[in-house]
Amino acid sequence: MANHKSALKRHRQSLKARERNRIMKTRVKNAVKAVRMAIEANDKEAAAKALQAATSILDKAASKKTLHWRTSARKISRLSMAVNKI
Repeated sequence: MANHKSALKRHRQSLKARERNRIMKTRVKNAVKAVRMAIEANDKEAAAKALQAATSILDKAASKKTLHWRTSARKISRLSMAVNKI
């Protein structure tokens, strides 16, 4: 364990960031899963709504640096193509 005051603070900050990142990644996974479930059910309206919510969540995760922005863009693109195929 760290002994210096700055190292202790940095450790506390890293724990907070880790928790924030875990929460955001879970939200992303759930949003993507909701879109995929709607696609499997062939429900275009529900898929479009879920895609809109997922896009917002993915963009927010990218802006907070939880996900890389290109990863976020790739997921949005692939989900959009899948919804448009319905």
